[in-house]
Amino acid sequence: MEPQIRKIVTYKEVITSDGGKAAEAPLVLFAAAAVIQNPWSGRGFVDDLMPEIKAFGPKLGQILTDQMLELGGGGEAIEAIGKASMAGLEGELEHASAIIHTVNYGNALRKAIGGKAYLGFTNTRGPANTQISIPLMDKNDTGRRSHYLTVQMHIHDAPTNHELIVAFAGSTGGRPHHRIGDRYSDLAAIGADLENPAGV
Repeated sequence: MEPQIRKIVTYKEVITSDGGKAAEAPLVLFAAAAVIQNPWSGRGFVDDLMPEIKAFGPKLGQILTDQMLELGGGGEAIEAIGKASMAGLEGELEHASAIIHTVNYGNALRKAIGGKAYLGFTNTRGPANTQISIPLMDKNDTGRRSHYLTVQMHIHDAPTNHELIVAFAGSTGGRPHHRIGDRYSDLAAIGADLENPAGV
């Protein structure tokens, strides 16, 4: 069982200044997306999605990881990551979620860049040319607010009604002039337990 990939789309931007002030180093934001045939499309309500999840997740994860390493300049250079999916209008939200919400998809990228944190995500449904927003977090520290970024892209002819888009995104650093502190300093300021901030 192989994913039917119509095309791979990549996106990249280089930010050299923000707020009228030059960045100390350029910030590179990038993404790699696969446009695939929705394997559950036209089959009615499918109870068991696992065969396709297990077959497609690792393969698409590795294909897109290879693209990400090229876009980001190698695993060590990539500091923040995220993932996203979008189903066409005839697909379910569950279809959009299925392939990216498996360890076998995200682990390919995590391992390649030496990351430990979970990947922030979006999973949505829409017509072709809908904006895809992919939230990023530090690959090892989810409380590091400097690396809370969003990659935004769209694909002019995808997804069609019976397609899915699955994507990774990343950055080579944090926002150029981050100055809002981090999650841990906020928690300490209010006297919260840093290991259990919800108190449960």
